[in-house]
Amino acid sequence: MSYIGLPPKANFTSGLLDRFTSTTGTTVTLTHDISSENDIVVFVNFVKQDSTTYSVGGTGNKTLTLGGTLVSSDIVEVHYLNIVGQTVNPSANSVGSSQLTADSITGQSAETSIADDDTIIIHDTSASALKKMTKANFVSGVGGTTAPYVSVYRNGDQNISDATWTKVQFNAEIVDSGTAFDSSTNYRYTPQTAGYYYVQFNLGIGNTADNSIDSVYARIYKNGSDITGTNARRDWDANAEGLNYNDVINTSTIVQLNGSSDYIEGFGYIDVTSGTPRFESQMCSMQIFKMTE
Repeated sequence: MSYIGLPPKANFTSGLLDRFTSTTGTTVTLTHDISSENDIVVFVNFVKQDSTTYSVGGTGNKTLTLGGTLVSSDIVEVHYLNIVGQTVNPSANSVGSSQLTADSITGQSAETSIADDDTIIIHDTSASALKKMTKANFVSGVGGTTAPYVSVYRNGDQNISDATWTKVQFNAEIVDSGTAFDSSTNYRYTPQTAGYYYVQFNLGIGNTADNSIDSVYARIYKNGSDITGTNARRDWDANAEGLNYNDVINTSTIVQLNGSSDYIEGFGYIDVTSGTPRFESQMCSMQIFKMTE
């Protein structure tokens, strides 16, 4: 469109018009929201209608009620006088970083907590697209878990034979997340989840005769075979009088377990010069947990 003078600040736009034909009754439905009758001019059969003869109402004032009843041959035109606001969706890939302010994210209110069904935006490299994921699914896919885990101990002294490898009968549990420790028959841990496990074994030793323990060994067994351990001997004692009446030695390891068939046990060996050796109540314990991967 041609114009005289300085260029306009914005492009020219076409006026909005509704045209109704073959309509009967007293109302027509506008295609745009308006504030009041003053936003439109109504023509019936090309004759301008007095604004006092029609009214608008309903949602968005889009229901136009005329002053008379239409017949199918009538033509109704509605001209919009004011700019009508509309919701316009940007075209695909039309919004980039240059359209965003630098603080569009950092300037917003920070969350102090997050619910499991809250969503997190991530970038899917395989699809080269941003996608959303719930917090519950996001956490389940990050890192690992230290479960299952177990902590057991010996409740009551366990008398043993001298200089004989003997299994510690852990008969009390502090915690057993997977219900996988047999504390009544085999006294062993059989995890139900495969992975690498950390095992800590503490052997509390005692004897009916003081200063008469010659040597002690604590070993961790996997599937009935020795895999690691430690020992203490009388010649370690500065006084060379034998190990203390009661003491604790410990050992630990990291071991791979396949889950349902592998099992872990703790064995001890006490060699005494006199008296009856025993595994001390409360001082014998074992802790096992799956390492994160």
